[in-house]
Amino acid sequence: MTSARSSGSSDAAPDRDSATERVPRARMTGAERRNQLIEVAKSLFAERGYEATSVEEIAQRAQVSKPVVYEHFGGKEGIYAVVVDREMSDLRDRITSSLSSHRSRVRVEQVALALLTYIEECTDGFRILVRDSPVGASSGTYSSLLNDAIGQVTHLLASDFGKRELQPESAGLYAQALVGMVSVTAQWWLDERNPPKEIVAAHLVNLCWNGLMNLEPEPRLHGSDSAEA
Repeated sequence: MTSARSSGSSDAAPDRDSATERVPRARMTGAERRNQLIEVAKSLFAERGYEATSVEEIAQRAQVSKPVVYEHFGGKEGIYAVVVDREMSDLRDRITSSLSSHRSRVRVEQVALALLTYIEECTDGFRILVRDSPVGASSGTYSSLLNDAIGQVTHLLASDFGKRELQPESAGLYAQALVGMVSVTAQWWLDERNPPKEIVAAHLVNLCWNGLMNLEPEPRLHGSDSAEA
């Protein structure tokens, strides 16, 4: 009898422990689940690219079923569009605010620093913006953001060129060169991360600003036969 009671007692203990362990997880609200899926998808898109990422992988990493992803976004292209839109809005706000005030040189400093700070704080987002997008995407891309920046810089340079008796019609060309230089350097810094962003920005401004301040009214190529003639 004693051994029987002991055996029964030892069987009951695990049941109580199991009941304690099987506490159900708190269910996410619809908004919480949506944000979770966006963050998971952003990480995968940054790691693997759009084409190499599947809805199944997004669902698996988020620990949900594939229909949950389809319910919120309609598919991979839908969730990718949301990720890109969020990142674009963040980066556009940073760049626009950096162009909205300050003296001309400080504007250049702030634009370079804004882009580098975004890369530092939102590395996955920047990798997605500069890498790839679904075929046929014509807006909401890094290229469209750069075009917006070029338009703003063109306007600023045209006004400055007019005051300095330079050719305002060449402002667009210089804007392309300046924005391109900052953008390409930023993509290089994405993986390098050395020197610190403040030093990178300072060197970019050194080249941009000192070049702009010493522009020739009518530049000529000095190494060509036509120029020597």
